[in-house]
Amino acid sequence: MNEPTAEGRKLSRSFGWLALLGTLLVIAGIIGLIYTGVATLTSMLLFGWLLLVGGLVGLLHAIESRGTSYFWLGVVVAALNIAAGVVVIKHPEGTAEALTMFAALLFLTGGVFRLVGSVVVRGPQMGWTLLQGAFGLLLGLLVLFDWPHSSLYVLGCFFSLALLFDGLGLIAIGIGGRRIVSMVSERLDETVPTADEPITPAEDEQK
Repeated sequence: MNEPTAEGRKLSRSFGWLALLGTLLVIAGIIGLIYTGVATLTSMLLFGWLLLVGGLVGLLHAIESRGTSYFWLGVVVAALNIAAGVVVIKHPEGTAEALTMFAALLFLTGGVFRLVGSVVVRGPQMGWTLLQGAFGLLLGLLVLFDWPHSSLYVLGCFFSLALLFDGLGLIAIGIGGRRIVSMVSERLDETVPTADEPITPAEDEQK
């Protein structure tokens, strides 16, 4: 009788932790949107450490699988990740400038392809595709014209927005999950008889 309640409390606590983590991500995202320069450097350092740690893990995995045909490929990939991680950690500003230029070129090419494709194909979603293409083209031009100064805030803004939306999603999952667990627990409490409830004659005959 107490097992569903205990499981419900455990699930509710887990969803509560999810909501708390989402709140922390939302706060970090808002702070990052205010201090985009700090968010850009933070994202670059995080990216560099991820490359470095991933390269070290890949190198250890390659050493463990020595003697196979994938050994040298694993070593080369791990070495490239380690080298890229070291470069990013030592030069976060230069990395941010290079990635910002790459992002601007992606926006430009993506916007041009969407505009040209929507005009050529003329599908039912032509208006929406034209709007997406124009937005991508405009965003790419704005970032490119303000480069390299735009590298101080573009990546940090994207990183902060990602944290913000991920945090909002976790909060929604946490609150919704707690509500569902609460509703299910209430239903179980209503259907499961307690020890003090009298047993009806029909139930007594069945026993």
